[in-house]
Amino acid sequence: MKLNIQPIGVIYSPYKNLKKIPCQAYKSDKTGRIKVFKKFAKGLKDVEGFSHLTILYYFHKSKDYKLIAKPFLDDKPKGIFAIRGPHRPNHIGVSTVRLLKVKSNELIVKGIDALNGTPLLDIKPYIPTFDERIKVKIGWLKGKL
Repeated sequence: MKLNIQPIGVIYSPYKNLKKIPCQAYKSDKTGRIKVFKKFAKGLKDVEGFSHLTILYYFHKSKDYKLIAKPFLDDKPKGIFAIRGPHRPNHIGVSTVRLLKVKSNELIVKGIDALNGTPLLDIKPYIPTFDERIKVKIGWLKGKL
């Protein structure tokens, strides 16, 4: 199996230090810029009609992975696929951000929680009908949020 994954842009944020980044996008009120490389800019057509976008990015400062790790909301170690930590086998992060403005090949967004200079892998529109789930179980997080 061959994977053809490449960055499509770069995320610019006020977070220059890993320790300052909030654990999840909903905890951030910071504005950032997402610069899509020119060769992918046509793909931004019609994106301005959406209030929110889901962005996928590469945790480029994460050098290793742990299959068991301690999440920020618990003292007990959990399986990496039961948490959202950066030390994953493929180092892929996901956030939903508010789209404020589209300017050529740049998106101005609010609620960014990525390190400045993070490689962008993909952008998808957030569509409540497709993405929101009403009856969900949140596993070990029950009572912690």
